[in-house]
Amino acid sequence: MRNTACLMNENPVMIKVKDTAREEVMRLISANEQSEDAFIRVGVKGGGCSGLMYELTFDRDMKESDKVFEDNGVKIVVDRKSYLYLVGTELDYSGGLNGKGFVFVNPNASRTCGCGESFSI
Repeated sequence: MRNTACLMNENPVMIKVKDTAREEVMRLISANEQSEDAFIRVGVKGGGCSGLMYELTFDRDMKESDKVFEDNGVKIVVDRKSYLYLVGTELDYSGGLNGKGFVFVNPNASRTCGCGESFSI
């Protein structure tokens, strides 16, 4: 018999979407006249001062190896390579004086740069 704690850990929250991020995603989809099947694609690529950078784009085309998640009414698609880097990440949106944009809070990152756009594991 399997332990229920193990079952819970098999499907961790991929990306938690805070209300501020949800509102901005919905605003951008509406402002850019995206169709109802539009989603955000979140990924990781090499670069930045810490080695890895976040990518966030709007998309409508699913790839066979994509993983699909939904949180707070936002559909999120992650490619297979980025998945392990992003498990448990929180997506927020900041419109404050220090800059405006989406903010990733990643518990897997061992180091981040000052601007918060790149990280390392």
